[in-house]
Amino acid sequence: MSSKAIQDPTLLDALTPTLTLIVLLSLSVFLFGDDSSFGANQIALSFAAAVAVLIGLKNGLTWLQLEEAMHHGITIALGAILILLAVGMLIGSWILSGTVPTMIYFGLQLMDPSWFYAAACLMCAMVSLCIGSSWTTAGTIGIGLIGTAAGFGLSLEITAGAIISGAYFGDKLSPLSETTNLAPAVTGVELFDHIRHLIWTTLPSFAISLILFVMLGLGVELDEGSGQMQSMMTTLQANYNVSAFLLLPLVIVLVLAWKRVPALASIVIGALVGSVFTLMFQSDNAVIYAASPDLAYGLQLFKGVWSVLFDGYQAQTGNEVIDNLLSRGGMSSMLNTVWLIICAMVFGAVMEKTGLLERLIRGVLSMVDSTGSLIMATIFTCIGTNIIAGDQYISIILPGRMFKLEFARRGLSNLNLSRTIEDGGTITSPLIPWNTCGAYMAGTLGVATFAYLPYAFFNLIGPVVAIIYGFLNFKIKRLPSTA
Repeated sequence: MSSKAIQDPTLLDALTPTLTLIVLLSLSVFLFGDDSSFGANQIALSFAAAVAVLIGLKNGLTWLQLEEAMHHGITIALGAILILLAVGMLIGSWILSGTVPTMIYFGLQLMDPSWFYAAACLMCAMVSLCIGSSWTTAGTIGIGLIGTAAGFGLSLEITAGAIISGAYFGDKLSPLSETTNLAPAVTGVELFDHIRHLIWTTLPSFAISLILFVMLGLGVELDEGSGQMQSMMTTLQANYNVSAFLLLPLVIVLVLAWKRVPALASIVIGALVGSVFTLMFQSDNAVIYAASPDLAYGLQLFKGVWSVLFDGYQAQTGNEVIDNLLSRGGMSSMLNTVWLIICAMVFGAVMEKTGLLERLIRGVLSMVDSTGSLIMATIFTCIGTNIIAGDQYISIILPGRMFKLEFARRGLSNLNLSRTIEDGGTITSPLIPWNTCGAYMAGTLGVATFAYLPYAFFNLIGPVVAIIYGFLNFKIKRLPSTA
């Protein structure tokens, strides 16, 4: 059986699907605005993937090879998809059980609007540092902080930026984090050496971010928010049994995460505990939500809990802010995000299988002429991989593999590479709407990616600090023979 020789892709081959995606996504945002992620972006990713498939066929790959690559790409994202669906269940059960209303209620009592943004960032940083998961942090205390911000009349976009900034600071430095372990593993350095080297770019970026959040808080007007805050607290008390004991599901999930129980298992357990707490503390609400008076009381309870797990919760308190805030959750609320992730992973998988992604990176390397430009090229490659492949793990693994020899050739320790791929890959992933991280944060916090992006200060500042260090040759570790 004769087979067609596989040709190396040209730079034009690599640029064609990339430019197609950029044009289609730009047109999607122009035509559909904030609704572009509800189908239009998915179509853009699908068409760009089709262009990449045609180029792969032209260069000698078979349809079967390309289809297998697509299947593999989707498989990589299955873990994220399952976590997303579980988070949908958790949000629905925690709202009906009173856990989220209690988090909001106490948050309104304890937090002060003038330092709320900075406090939210610090709180998420500490939790994420302890448990090593930005996703779990955003999916637990992040939800409560969003509600608290609404009660104060504060910007949900800035709050989401503060939550994400803190969550990714902790995730980036925690030895429990998957990405913090992945980066040194790919580059062949020791974990704690990697973390020590990472501190030099991470702490200044976080300090600048905190200063910016403090400055934003100083300009808050309290008059309008105070009346809304009191109204929300009264509404929460009238419609839910509010008790500190209802924070136990949150504590359980955070302890499980700290004990290194896998995220999916921790979140599912949290959803189940929330369901049990609904039966114990919010049974009247569950019966009302079931809307089936013809059923036996026990079946009404069961139906109410079951409903919020798959279809979320629809609040009807009479307070518009509360109703908008608490009408969410359920597996079904995550289906559009899952759709977006699948389309993004198909495109990224085809780009990698056809060699188009590698060809783009080779084009970038041809422009490198100094340590600073090498680090800048690595940063932008990680960001580009986040955009094209739609997954933060690929944005760490692929550039880590491809730049490793170049760093060694220039006498640079791989600690610089492991730090750079974290600065460029890990923390920029939630800034891309179709990336698994961006889709997760938008779906969990209820704030569109492009809406919180300007306020995710840590995620924006980190890559800039890394590039500046590169050009200044500051804290750049060299190999012993070239030091």
